[in-house]
Amino acid sequence: MAVLGIIAEFNPLHNGHLHLLQEAHNHAEFDATVCVMSGNFLQRGDPAICNKWARTEMALQSGIDLVIELPFSFAVRSAYYFARGAIQLLTRTGVVTHLAFGSETGNIDTLKSLSTIIANEPEKYKSLLKQYLSQGFNFPSARSRALQSLVGGNPNEIRDLLVMPNNILALEYLRVIEKEYTPLTPITIARTDSGYHSTHLSRYASASAIRNTLVNNQSIKLIETAMPAHCLSILEREMLSGRAPVLVNSMAQSILVKLRTMPIEQLRNIYEISEGLEYRIKQAASSCGTVDELKQAIKSKRYSFTRINRILLYSLCDLCKTQVEQLDEYGPSYVHVLGFSSKGQKILQEIKNKSRLVVFNRGGDVKNAYIKGKNTVLGKMLALDTLATDIYTLLYPEPSHRKGALDFTTSPIKIDRD
Repeated sequence: MAVLGIIAEFNPLHNGHLHLLQEAHNHAEFDATVCVMSGNFLQRGDPAICNKWARTEMALQSGIDLVIELPFSFAVRSAYYFARGAIQLLTRTGVVTHLAFGSETGNIDTLKSLSTIIANEPEKYKSLLKQYLSQGFNFPSARSRALQSLVGGNPNEIRDLLVMPNNILALEYLRVIEKEYTPLTPITIARTDSGYHSTHLSRYASASAIRNTLVNNQSIKLIETAMPAHCLSILEREMLSGRAPVLVNSMAQSILVKLRTMPIEQLRNIYEISEGLEYRIKQAASSCGTVDELKQAIKSKRYSFTRINRILLYSLCDLCKTQVEQLDEYGPSYVHVLGFSSKGQKILQEIKNKSRLVVFNRGGDVKNAYIKGKNTVLGKMLALDTLATDIYTLLYPEPSHRKGALDFTTSPIKIDRD
């Protein structure tokens, strides 16, 4: 049995995502497609534009058969840990055989040649990386320069390849597959949409362009050519109900309150805070009135805005270093089912037969595991997921929807499709 694996955020699901799914199925005949999807907070530290169940519905209506949640402790991390957690989860299902992902280059051989260096870390590479880090470059820039020095060729071409966000993730997927001897066959599909950060609206507009339109309170009609009709309809429904769009600025006051009231010792233990950054954050939190000002005050050559975004989210959720180390050691510990088709239901049964992971089929399963496992690794991982959902619902535009404990009461989305 051949089962295709997809790792996604679908924030929201657009025509470029649909193209990837269709092209991946042209590579081989797959019995089903399983998607590991980020929950309510994403890899760049931002909240999703609409909740994980609405995005699951988009995925199922687009041909995916089973959607499972990537736990918060991996979904909101840097590219390597995001990739590692997602690939571990796909592998541990016991059923997924292939992994498809987008990249700007679309050339699997080029990506593999670079990922092999990253995975095996030859001494020359490590020496160059250390050299560039000591010069004050952040990690992505230092790595890019080290790889350029080793690979040779056109330095501008290598540099451009390494700064493109989908190429970066593609390299991390391949790195994890090689480093952990993961039995997944990789497939890369060249992106047809606008660049990740592009704000230009077109048939293949980026998710950033779509979100930017909604954030600026522009009409949803402007994005109707950029999304499959069924996905647009789901997004419009969520907006009309007051559950979307969820905006990053809605977190601003909560973040400032948290940072101003958190003791410096506790802040020091937050994941990714080092080199005395806690003092800089504390001072900025006291003097800044907005999160945008706060980020500007914290930013440095070593700390990019994306990394700062994540650190602010970690602080809000009390994600500490020792906790992350423990969760990374064990990796994903459960399959939290967000939705499935009729075909996906059969795949889910295969997972139950083949996987050692606990499967959460309904909200009651999540609640029972949360209550019984508070002192276990699984329980701690799950507690972060439920906390993230509780924080996320407070960001809904409509106050009447800001209820807690939704992970305990929400059943997976089901659709009837052969």
